[in-house]
Amino acid sequence: MKNSFSSLKDKIIQKYTERYTSIDENLESAKSTNINVLLNRVKLDQKKESRKKLIFTAATSLGVVLFGVLIF
Repeated sequence: MKNSFSSLKDKIIQKYTERYTSIDENLESAKSTNINVLLNRVKLDQKKESRKKLIFTAATSLGVVLFGVLIF
């Protein structure tokens, strides 16, 4: 009885370890990316962020000026 349980246990463990090793191998091959693409994406994100900051600053400054004109 003990031998059949241990052999069943070994088969189950082997099935899952084979599945996970094949998944890990597929993930490693899919993760390779060109570094230039990533660097270009970072540069574009920085440009977009600086534009958003500039537009926000201009909008708040305009809002403060308009508020000041209307109050005084």
